[in-house]
Amino acid sequence: MAVLLILAASPLRAQTDTFEPTLTVGGGIQTSYQHTEPDVGSDVDNFSLNHARLYFGGDITKYISVMFNTDYSSSTDNMQILDAVGQFHISPKFNIWFGRFLPPSDRANLHGPFYSNEWYVYNDGIEDGYQAVYQGRDNGAAYWGDYKVGKATVKVSLGAFDGSSADGNTSLIWASRVQIDFWDPENGYYQNATYYGDKNLLAIGGANQVQDGKTATTFDFLMERKVPTGGAFTIESEYSRYNGFGGDAAYNSNFNKSQGAFGLASFLIPKEVGIGKFELLGKYAIAQFTHGFGKGNPSYRQNTTEVDFDYVIKQFDARVMSFYRDERFNDAVTKNNWEAGVGLQLQFSKTFGLGSH
Repeated sequence: MAVLLILAASPLRAQTDTFEPTLTVGGGIQTSYQHTEPDVGSDVDNFSLNHARLYFGGDITKYISVMFNTDYSSSTDNMQILDAVGQFHISPKFNIWFGRFLPPSDRANLHGPFYSNEWYVYNDGIEDGYQAVYQGRDNGAAYWGDYKVGKATVKVSLGAFDGSSADGNTSLIWASRVQIDFWDPENGYYQNATYYGDKNLLAIGGANQVQDGKTATTFDFLMERKVPTGGAFTIESEYSRYNGFGGDAAYNSNFNKSQGAFGLASFLIPKEVGIGKFELLGKYAIAQFTHGFGKGNPSYRQNTTEVDFDYVIKQFDARVMSFYRDERFNDAVTKNNWEAGVGLQLQFSKTFGLGSH
């Protein structure tokens, strides 16, 4: 690592006289109304502020950037640090991130709620079941790079992250991911669940995190084809297996193991209606939780169905998403329920030049 940093130091210094630093600022909100009906108990109606985020970032030199983002926590009613990371981007093949950010993991974790295709992400017992400090993030360092292999692009990432912050275990969490884009490439480290017809995609990815021999393993798939005049057809799926190691939304800590899979299909209708386009989406997931701790945690299965009808105005910057979600369980402890509602997502960003140094 020391040799690589020494080799990188010369071009970094050489750029300081001519490079113009930049500052990017932005923000985003997700807010929703939902009606929930459990099989047992009273109906619930809620207006929720799901997320409110502030984005800051900038290029210090041609090869060094910083990213600092915050997110509103509905559980504490406070703003939390989301990302705080120094980024060294020497070339597409050589990038080092150091700080708090999303470790190598499944596509769902890497796209987050603002760049997902469906509204009710992370509620199926499958997606993003990794340990985290907050919103999938952890403190650590990682390498990532993009490599051209024939017509394909291979994205590789590997990192070490703090166990104490994420799960109280002082052992490091080792995280890795390999992704292959067979058609159009996906630039950057963070991901999207759809590109709304901007790309033709055929991508497969596998990720693994390990701590003291316990593992969290996922495999994900995404295919998207452009439709003439601006539509898109998308298929997405994932398989997950959490073997004694997991956290966040998808992993039930009362059980030693869980595994499951989902399939999702969506169609962005090409015809514009007013200022946007309509999208239809359906998703079905099955997750199995086993090896419970104690007699009060018998194994159970969760079946989740989601149907969305969305109005996409400006891709991820402006969209209105109506949703229906149904959860079914085969045990006597967890109660079945269904939920329906509408969500609004808005984002903006602006980049400013700070003058050459």
